[in-house]
Amino acid sequence: MKVKFFAFFRNYAKCKETDVPLYNDLRELLDFLCQKYGKEFEGKVYTKNREISDEVIILINGRHIAHLEGINTKLKEGDEVCIFPVAAGG
Repeated sequence: MKVKFFAFFRNYAKCKETDVPLYNDLRELLDFLCQKYGKEFEGKVYTKNREISDEVIILINGRHIAHLEGINTKLKEGDEVCIFPVAAGG
């Protein structure tokens, strides 16, 4: 399973993409990534209540998790997860 990082998430991960073992769902994957990449990564992905932060956009196979099952989206072999910061500007 492949995870791709964009913008400052690349700085936290120190790579553009990585292959990871298959996890049952997105929450398990994010918990693994937070443990691997540290508190700054975790602080951008999760709120203090362990919900998905408003500062992150996560796509699974090109589909926003808001259109899937959110943090409970099941994962399968060959999935591609992309993690982006929310862009802001005027």
